[in-house]
Amino acid sequence: MTNQDHDGLFESDGEERHELAWTEVEWEKYLAEHEASVRDYLRHYDALAGTSDRIDEVARRLGWETEADDDSAEGAEADGLDASFDTEWEPYTLHRNPVYIATKAIYLSLVANWERIASQPGRVPAVTVLAFQGALYRGRENALQAVQALDLGDYVLAICFFKRALREVNDSLARLGAGAAADGSVLARYREFALPRLFDLREIWLRVMAECRGVNDGE
Repeated sequence: MTNQDHDGLFESDGEERHELAWTEVEWEKYLAEHEASVRDYLRHYDALAGTSDRIDEVARRLGWETEADDDSAEGAEADGLDASFDTEWEPYTLHRNPVYIATKAIYLSLVANWERIASQPGRVPAVTVLAFQGALYRGRENALQAVQALDLGDYVLAICFFKRALREVNDSLARLGAGAAADGSVLARYREFALPRLFDLREIWLRVMAECRGVNDGE
């Protein structure tokens, strides 16, 4: 890791002292850790699949409820950084956002299981395979863009993207509900697996949207 002088826009005294440039190896390690955090979330989530408060319990297990307090403490101590900063500092990116991790992990399980079904021709009509998979990908794309807007502080834009993601979740639910539970078919079994996950995604996003609206109303 090397210190990097930079004359770009939005410089501050803190950025002049602490701006760092990572090597490809360091970024690859960081991204691998993010992928591990997604798998870790999914491991806890699957273990709690039968509990009604699973999304809150996973957050507690991962320590997300205390991170906000830690971040506040770090901010208060920002002016007192010592010489160990360069070796201990890690950047904050979108990949560390809890909503990003939870969304990506739950969608990972939904897509992986659906792809296993889609890879076996004849088990589900092709039109259903394509339509449902499209809804999954569009929902994930809109949700991740919403989290990016959150990180940029644009809460109204985040709400707009979350609303688009919710429409795709509702579309997914409708496609799984159209006679899918009528028999013991593979689609019925996938529906049993997917419905709690789709409802959990909706719950997470609705909570974040409520917080975004609360921030805007308080301005």
